[in-house]
Amino acid sequence: MRPHVICHMMASLDGGLHPSQFTRSRDSSEADWSGVYEQIQQSLAPDAWLVGRVTMAEMSSAAAHPPAQVAAVDRPHHFARRDAKCYAVALDPSGKLHFESGDIGGDPLVVLLGPGVPDAHLAELAADAVSYVVAGAGDGDEAGNMDLAAMLDVLGRELGISRLLLEGGAIINGSFFAAGLVDELSLLLAPALDGRAGGQSFVTFGKNGLAGKAELSLISHQDAGHGLVHLRYRVRSAVPATG
Repeated sequence: MRPHVICHMMASLDGGLHPSQFTRSRDSSEADWSGVYEQIQQSLAPDAWLVGRVTMAEMSSAAAHPPAQVAAVDRPHHFARRDAKCYAVALDPSGKLHFESGDIGGDPLVVLLGPGVPDAHLAELAADAVSYVVAGAGDGDEAGNMDLAAMLDVLGRELGISRLLLEGGAIINGSFFAAGLVDELSLLLAPALDGRAGGQSFVTFGKNGLAGKAELSLISHQDAGHGLVHLRYRVRSAVPATG
């Protein structure tokens, strides 16, 4: 059984994704907004959170350090820890992330990889006590082409993950919505504008977007303080998800 997935994001009023690019508010600061975001994050009580390669690279910037000799590696998955209260999950289709340890802030790492990742990279992850799941043969090396439902099913079955926060970039979020894998949207709207030409929203999916792929219904709306509004939506997908 795949985890219940909540896409938890903060955006400007015009859908911008990066608070560093937002206009300022006289009533609050970016630090205030981040604090509220983290409070809501904790209140959602996840046992895993998932980000993409770019976000995870900001948390762990180690260089490649494959072992000198590569023995047999476990495919399609390897788990260094199975007893954690919360896991940090990174979606890294091409295997570009490297780590200094097996956890981020105390949360054990799990990396979701494309099928073309070489054994040397898997051996490096295993040596660093990093868990991984490799997509099935025939899946592509882009998030939208990987069988994300099957990978989530592995996380639920092998690690007991039942509630996962999706906190990716626009493309990753869009891939999950398009695949019918998002159950809720938790959206924190900041009292700010982005306004940049071509600026990304917090979700995008190709030239045709997500029309016909998802239906949202309001669960709750709340004044979250500091000018922020917290919106929660139930997501009903038109795409049958496996797992």
